[in-house]
Amino acid sequence: MSFLSKVWFVTGSASGLRRSIAEVRLLNLMAIVVTFSIAVIYTFAADTPLLLEPHNLIVDHSLPREEADTQIIAARRYDTFWNTGDETLARASLAPNFVDNTLPTGRPQGIAGPLAASRLMRLAIPDLRCEIEQMIVAGDRVVTHLRFRGHFTGRFGQIQGQGQTINFTATDIYRVADGRIAENWHIEDNLTLQQELGLIPK
Repeated sequence: MSFLSKVWFVTGSASGLRRSIAEVRLLNLMAIVVTFSIAVIYTFAADTPLLLEPHNLIVDHSLPREEADTQIIAARRYDTFWNTGDETLARASLAPNFVDNTLPTGRPQGIAGPLAASRLMRLAIPDLRCEIEQMIVAGDRVVTHLRFRGHFTGRFGQIQGQGQTINFTATDIYRVADGRIAENWHIEDNLTLQQELGLIPK
């Protein structure tokens, strides 16, 4: 007995057969849609569970949800780079033509700048970690207020750390375009950091 004959046998009428065929087609279509949706979600959010979560997230509700989510993911990737030192996250979050608008003296422009800064910081503070205390999303900008913690057990220039506690803040303003950070304006609490490193007296 063929599949259609079985359906006919079960339903017992032509209208029942038409209804059963329609239901089978609908189920097949739903299976295709569900399979496609899962693949898209996985591709978009594969690293999301591994990224830092902001303690406080404030989003301009006039932004389309998809646009806001894209900007948040770019910012979380970059902030997680500062937390872990994983340079693949920096490259994934920064645009190829990334510009640092508050470039410190001696730091290279572009993606090379944050990579060099992270390496330098981790030579001095190997256990450096950061948290996103606040994240504010409005227009094409994301503002993150970060707190860095660790212990000065490495070397900073000619100074050898003695295990001093490090605890300072930084604030970044990212302009996000096409899902990546195109520009950054940042300011760090360098006074506190230099005091904790022993570069200047408290």
